[in-house]
Amino acid sequence: MPTVPAAPPVAAPTPAAAVPATHVRAVRGFNRFYTRRIGVLAPYLGGELSLAEVRVLYELAHRDQPTAGELARELGLDTGYLSRILRRFEARGWLERSTSPADARQSLLRLTDTGHQAFAPLQERSHREAEALLAPLAPHHRERAIGAMDTLQQLLGDRGAATARTVILRDPRPGDLGWVVQQHGEIYAREHGYTAEFEALVAEVAAGFLRRFDPAWEKGWIAELDGERVGSVFVMRKSATVAQLRLLILSAHARGLGLGGRLVDECIAFARDKGYRRMVLWTNGQLDAARAIYAARGFLLVQSEPMQAYGRQLVGETWELRLR
Repeated sequence: MPTVPAAPPVAAPTPAAAVPATHVRAVRGFNRFYTRRIGVLAPYLGGELSLAEVRVLYELAHRDQPTAGELARELGLDTGYLSRILRRFEARGWLERSTSPADARQSLLRLTDTGHQAFAPLQERSHREAEALLAPLAPHHRERAIGAMDTLQQLLGDRGAATARTVILRDPRPGDLGWVVQQHGEIYAREHGYTAEFEALVAEVAAGFLRRFDPAWEKGWIAELDGERVGSVFVMRKSATVAQLRLLILSAHARGLGLGGRLVDECIAFARDKGYRRMVLWTNGQLDAARAIYAARGFLLVQSEPMQAYGRQLVGETWELRLR
């Protein structure tokens, strides 16, 4: 009989390198320090909800009708434990369920208005606590701390891959326009040396939008990255046929993700849908990133003139896009 060649030996998997005991002690020590520093062992965010309940509430507030299975996988929670949390939320009037059109066995989960109202102060409290944690640090130390956190997320995430970012574009809510004004004031002062005169102008534009808002012809968007406000843009009615793009802003740490382009694309789509013939905007010659976004979408520079404003010598520019 012919001999059958032996199968090649299967190489044994390479064992993971042993972790020194000193490294293990370092991680455990950091865990004790950080949980104490952010108050995880105290009532979470000073409220009556547990950490797990707040995490579930956060996901419900930032996801578009997830299923219970999706939440359990995302949060690493036991399905029975998650079900009890969801039932408590339903009993409080925070949660609604609807049958999934794709699978009648699945329920889609959605926070009610009451649920969003319950979540809002927790979101604000979490923001204040994170702000208080970083506020005592000098700016360069703050950058080091944030960089170290990003590194940990990337190295300890899914097999070392960068963690997924959650991006949503939503309608403005109470308090958002104040944030838009603040961001314009801070970013333009820090990055371009503008005086408070510019912040005052933005405040006037924001106030006008709120006072005269016409939902049939106007709209605003707030961009969130991982639950944090990072950008905005607004379409305002200049005339019956002309829409104006205003108050485009993007936080520094949210740049490079294509968010600025997405915000402008939403404005163009909205204006076209409403039947506007043209869209105009004003900017200045030093804002290269914004100008590149406009040019890539077909906006044309139609007018420019030197101007002295906001403590700087600028070149004011009017750009225009024909929509029909």
